[in-house]
Amino acid sequence: MSECTHVAELPRPEPAPQSSTCLECLAVGSHPVQLRLCLVCGHVGCCDSSPFRHATRHFEETGHPVMRTFEPGDSWRWCFTDQKLV
Repeated sequence: MSECTHVAELPRPEPAPQSSTCLECLAVGSHPVQLRLCLVCGHVGCCDSSPFRHATRHFEETGHPVMRTFEPGDSWRWCFTDQKLV
């Protein structure tokens, strides 16, 4: 894992989660596989293994580059822009 320029630009402390699950999945009656937290705004979206890929869709719509896993016991972060763990 290596740092990217986007990590240094993240708000500190990290934003509070906007919800406890993927609200977009709930709205369409889907079940999220795993959750991701946007480290720019706190949006919670489902992972790419979920049918609607709301975390990736959030990045595509907002340009917010870094998210982290929102799963208990996990602690990794991903930069969509650089396509790597950070």
